[in-house]
Amino acid sequence: MRSSTADLLQKPGAVGIIPTDTVYGIVARASDEAAVNRLYNIKNRSHKPGTIIAADREQLEKLGLKHRYLKAVEQFWPGAVSVVIPVSDPRLDYLYQGKLSLAVRIPELPELHSLLSQTGPLLTSSANLPDEPTAVTIEQARAYFGDQVDFYEDGGDLSARQASTLIRVVDDAVEVLRQGSVKI
Repeated sequence: MRSSTADLLQKPGAVGIIPTDTVYGIVARASDEAAVNRLYNIKNRSHKPGTIIAADREQLEKLGLKHRYLKAVEQFWPGAVSVVIPVSDPRLDYLYQGKLSLAVRIPELPELHSLLSQTGPLLTSSANLPDEPTAVTIEQARAYFGDQVDFYEDGGDLSARQASTLIRVVDDAVEVLRQGSVKI
């Protein structure tokens, strides 16, 4: 990813479309409450939090997520596995929308890791509108979002990629909530 993508995401309230390690995602800096709220409004999402992606566990902890939950699931990263963890810090309610949990992931894709190292954690959601297929090209993303977002980063055709596998750890058992690119 171009370093200009990191610059664009540093602007207050910025929301954009980028290729993630899985599919095209609509993204905002997770620490920017105005940007997160804007992303949720654009996506028409209420009480359905997105996924936080980060360069490493430390970034997630600096955001305010608890070390004990992240440490317990770090064996799944880096990779295309999103793990739902409990979150109860009221300062992060703008992220978890009252659900008291968030999906988190540390991607393996080097370009995305580099971007996250510059921007910090990003809130992401698939680049689509409710009940519509996820955009696999930048043109499809533009058809969904037009000028509602600040920028588009073209990563080519991503139709060969799948969404992340979404899991939750309950006691010592792994519950697969959505089977994706990583088989569990």
